Amino acid sequence: MIEEILTLIENKEFVKLRSTLSEMNAPDIAVMFDEIPEEFIIRLFRLLPKELAAESFVEMDADTQEHLIKRFSDKELHDVLDEMFVDDTVDIIEEMPANVVKRILKHTDPQIRSEINKILNYPKDSAGSIMTIEYVDLKAHMTVAEAFDRIRKTGVDKETVYTCYVTDQNRHLIGITTVKDLLLNDYETRIGDMMETNVIYVDTAEDKEEVSNLFGKYDFLAMPVVDKETRLVGIITFDDVIDVIQEEHTEDIEKMAAILPSEKPYLKTSALEIFKNRIPWLMLLMLSSTFTQKIISSFEATLATCVALTAFIPMLMGTGGNSGGQASVTIIRGLSLGEVEMKDILKVLWKEFLVSFFCGIALAVVNFGKMMLVDQGAIIASGQNPILVALVVSLTLLATVVCAKLVGCSLPILVKRLGFDPAVTASPFVTTIVDAISLLIYFVIAMQVLHI
Repeated sequence: MIEEILTLIENKEFVKLRSTLSEMNAPDIAVMFDEIPEEFIIRLFRLLPKELAAESFVEMDADTQEHLIKRFSDKELHDVLDEMFVDDTVDIIEEMPANVVKRILKHTDPQIRSEINKILNYPKDSAGSIMTIEYVDLKAHMTVAEAFDRIRKTGVDKETVYTCYVTDQNRHLIGITTVKDLLLNDYETRIGDMMETNVIYVDTAEDKEEVSNLFGKYDFLAMPVVDKETRLVGIITFDDVIDVIQEEHTEDIEKMAAILPSEKPYLKTSALEIFKNRIPWLMLLMLSSTFTQKIISSFEATLATCVALTAFIPMLMGTGGNSGGQASVTIIRGLSLGEVEMKDILKVLWKEFLVSFFCGIALAVVNFGKMMLVDQGAIIASGQNPILVALVVSLTLLATVVCAKLVGCSLPILVKRLGFDPAVTASPFVTTIVDAISLLIYFVIAMQVLHI
């Protein structure tokens, strides 16, 4: 498609080009604009129909949006902004440098500019920061016929008309109804007699991740947002929640890999920025390995007496880290979905203990057999009893797996209880703790069994 578009530009077939673009979907156009050379972007954008141009502009990445804004005439910028919903405009403003933001606000209608500023004042991760003010509100005294008249008059500028919110004279949220309900009732029926009064809503200060969980729980298309006096101030639609879910999942994955979160796509992030995001955790984890070093140093005499023990340290530490990582990732997922809470910690610990015991027994038995078949010669050559060494390693494996899974399942819950993101306690962090524990267990068991 990109090659076809570029060919049409080179041949100056602008009528055919406009027709081709008009038949495309906005997300596809946005992807295409991100791929084509910059010198063609503004020319192509001007060929788009007005509404499709605004829809495509919203879907583009920040760099392409900034490139277009700098090349727009004042009228073009005003026309694009006029076609956009307020929440989309806010999202763009948050990505733009100060000089571009100033120009955007300058060419926004005063009333919309006021609403934009209100939304920008909400905390970044709050429900208020992702809501839109374009919703349909009705009054309880209205009839179904009057409700339809209001929807026809105001619906063109609303992000959704399917769900309608009923408010009193002071904008307090008192009910909710849908277009389906309106269609299935007589025109003379009052909204107050048919509306649903048990409304689920969120406060403007609610964390946007919690909002996304509510959408998943109740399968909402939209959710009302109220202030502290339960006055309706906006709604959050499912398309905004999808963006939140994607952002949160990306952020969690980065934290679980010991990387500071980045808001830019990988290919658009410079090597220096990636370095800055990765080095803090790498530095912390490297320094924390000092505990492991100290433990090994403390048991140098034990290792010197039984050199064969050294060969199994990487396997024990690796298995412990993997076991802890499995448990932590499972619990972090449960916490993010609301399936696990602080009150469930004893249930989680018991379940993980059972799982870890069975896993540990299986791994220990297989490891004992492997050592007797594969490692027996090397152990005998070191002057040690292969059965006793295999027993030490297998018992350590069982104890390490149990400890690792208990640490991996409890740490995320405790961290969340303290108000931090449990994702930071994933594999790298758990591995560092478990490494130290596994070494201590290893040397203690070795000293008791081998009498060294």
